[in-house]
Amino acid sequence: MSFRASVLTLYPEMFPGALGLSLAGRALEAGVWSLEAVQIRDFATDRHRTVDDTPAGGGAGMVMRADILAKAIDHAAPQGDPRPLLLMSPRGRPLTQARVRELAAGPGAVILCGRFEGVDQRVIEARGLEEVSIGDFILSGGEPAALVLLDAVVRLLPGVMGNDASGDEESFENGLLEHPHYTRPQEFEGRPIPDVLISGNHAKIAAWRREQALKLTQERRPDLLSGREQAASGKKNAPEA
Repeated sequence: MSFRASVLTLYPEMFPGALGLSLAGRALEAGVWSLEAVQIRDFATDRHRTVDDTPAGGGAGMVMRADILAKAIDHAAPQGDPRPLLLMSPRGRPLTQARVRELAAGPGAVILCGRFEGVDQRVIEARGLEEVSIGDFILSGGEPAALVLLDAVVRLLPGVMGNDASGDEESFENGLLEHPHYTRPQEFEGRPIPDVLISGNHAKIAAWRREQALKLTQERRPDLLSGREQAASGKKNAPEA
């Protein structure tokens, strides 16, 4: 069974976008995964196809209505659909490579793209939406975030990457940032490829790559190392079965 993605959006023309190209595009064409873009306005009840209203309690902007969104969600994911319901939101839990792998191992995802000031909290609660963030910044809508999430997931689906081992040493896969890469020419503007990488000694190459990964992670993302230490401490202190 292929991975099924349903995206609920006010701008279905944004999909597949970049997902129709390169690895994701070839996999989409081959049926490894499928993509359905659902126009939220199709579930509006007035002739203007209104999907938002003023915020309760006052304030700037508009809020997406719970009743309209509920209809769109129920259409895309009828009762019994096993796919997780996601809402792209700056207040959501940060998307991690571990969560990406979980999604890639599942049947797909239903992704709601918010707009305006946000989404009525009641539909989030009533439909059990999982709020997901791709970073500590604000976008004009959830569509670019949905594209990012799907790109991260689709590349991990079986057969999408030519060599399934290609992702094993990438950043975040082992809790570290990825080591530096080099290729020909052997010297570029006075900068040679490190000798160890052309030594043919695979043990030394592996050790060098790990050392570089640790160094980069310490410099740029020390929080990742703290997370590794906490995980290791938890395992060490876990009671024996």
